[in-house]
Amino acid sequence: MLIDLTGRTALVTGSTQGIGWSIAAGLARAGARVAVNGRRRESVQAAIARLREETGSEAFVAAPGDVTGDDGAREVATAAPDVDILVNNLGVFGPTPALEITEDEWRRYFEVNVLTAVRMIRACLPGMKDRSWGRILNIASDSAVVIPAEMIHYGMSKTALLGVTRGFAKDAAGTGVTVNSVIAGPTHTGGVEDFVYELVGRDLPWDEAQRKFMIEHRPQSLLQRLIEPEEIANMAVYLSSPLASATTGGALRVDGGYVDSILP
Repeated sequence: MLIDLTGRTALVTGSTQGIGWSIAAGLARAGARVAVNGRRRESVQAAIARLREETGSEAFVAAPGDVTGDDGAREVATAAPDVDILVNNLGVFGPTPALEITEDEWRRYFEVNVLTAVRMIRACLPGMKDRSWGRILNIASDSAVVIPAEMIHYGMSKTALLGVTRGFAKDAAGTGVTVNSVIAGPTHTGGVEDFVYELVGRDLPWDEAQRKFMIEHRPQSLLQRLIEPEEIANMAVYLSSPLASATTGGALRVDGGYVDSILP
């Protein structure tokens, strides 16, 4: 299967590390020009240097800015105009007992994980419609469907993101623009390593800590291991391509079989 994104411009929010970084790398390998986003210019430039070394591509653009606010989002949109592929990857997560989640935290999770995606879609979708082609991907989570007891505020925000995706897909109906969610399962990133150690303790080697985490906290996983970021990126690159032209309004799973359902 040949995926060719030559001539397309992509913007991946929160792409200086983890899943976002891997998606940026995958899109560049497919030929896209990729705008790399993070809050600090220094981290963006460092990420671009690593991406160029990893992919052999020079087609990266710095798009620093805090997209959780209107001013930062405008800065990013200015640095990356005429976006053909928008990947809303930025998000926050962390464990907190249900009754200890403050109202400020409920609001913060909704603001960062939901409204930031809405803000960037509003910035990019009109241009995509005008050009009669576009791809919007919202990186969701298995937690949207299987709400984790240790972070229900995170699960709530990802459930809302699925609704946002479906709604904007309807808004884009018939325009040549597709809007989809990627339901990522438990994924091996630096932030997740910290999360795992918070739950199982830091006295175990990583391989043992990972196995203990999956057995005790994610026993539904059929993969029985954490997913690598590149595996999420593979789905994102496909959905960003012309090959996925008939897939829109969907929630596509890269969850290692974690969600106990035979439907997407």
